[in-house]
Amino acid sequence: MNILLTGGAGYIGSAASRMLLEHGHKVTVFDSLITGHRGAVPAEATFVKGDLADISALKKLLKEGNFEAVMHFAAFIEAGESMQEPGKYFRNNLINSLNLIEVCVQTGIERFVLSSTASVYASSEEQIGEESQIRPSNVYGQTKWMIEQALDWYHRIHGLRYAALRYFNAAGALPDCGENHQPESHLIPLVLQVPLALRPEVHIFGTDYDTPDGTAIRDYIHIADLISAHQLALEKLAESPRLLFNLGNGTGYSVREVIETARAITGHAIPVVEAPRRKGDAPRLVASSEKIRRELGWEPAFPDLATIIASAWDWQKAHPQGYVD
Repeated sequence: MNILLTGGAGYIGSAASRMLLEHGHKVTVFDSLITGHRGAVPAEATFVKGDLADISALKKLLKEGNFEAVMHFAAFIEAGESMQEPGKYFRNNLINSLNLIEVCVQTGIERFVLSSTASVYASSEEQIGEESQIRPSNVYGQTKWMIEQALDWYHRIHGLRYAALRYFNAAGALPDCGENHQPESHLIPLVLQVPLALRPEVHIFGTDYDTPDGTAIRDYIHIADLISAHQLALEKLAESPRLLFNLGNGTGYSVREVIETARAITGHAIPVVEAPRRKGDAPRLVASSEKIRRELGWEPAFPDLATIIASAWDWQKAHPQGYVD
């Protein structure tokens, strides 16, 4: 297939580009490079620098590109920041996504895959399924939920086929593709920066949650497993016009467990500093992926936390300063 991949210079988008190319697809990456890295884009992909706010440029690209599908990874993703600058998130994540969806319909693109988030859900003591309560705890999650709702209306009105994948903490690395956010805010790469002497310690935000060790609990999914699910969903849209799946391993790990696992893998003490909770953080988010396992036959190949962290550690040791653009 000929695929347009927005946000393809970011962590998840660049991994998706590589895996799609390996499966014989033609890939065009569209990215503003506001948070992405040109060096993360595979040489075999076509790269177009642009912003989803530029509707005329977007329309020109989609008209001339003869794309069969769009995979949408472009978004601001920092939950804490979204609670401080909500307008930034509504403009970029929601309005710019609407620009993209509208142009897809105008130019006849029939398949759309959205990289969504578990942040749409309310915190729960039980595994979270697709029918669990929707109650975003931050503006980031709210914007993703609103994009999902927009896609549903465009499906009903215009017949746009779409898949929304709500995933739970993408982590780990491919051999040539890892996390390199500026500034970094994700737990596993932050923890791994300590043994590399890039930071003196790691912060634990909140030690008074109603969890066994008092720290927040999350489900982690290896980046390779995440992208394989996106590919399966894209293929399934040929016969099923509307798909919604959770992605995760079904096992929750606390912040302290992540740090202890990293200590074992790196052999470093990794000092910690305890700090108050941050706005927008949910106490517990753990996925049930029963639906995608049942309907698409998806199974995570790398479900173990140690495997996920070890792959991230291998990449960060090889790229301590991230990508060189």
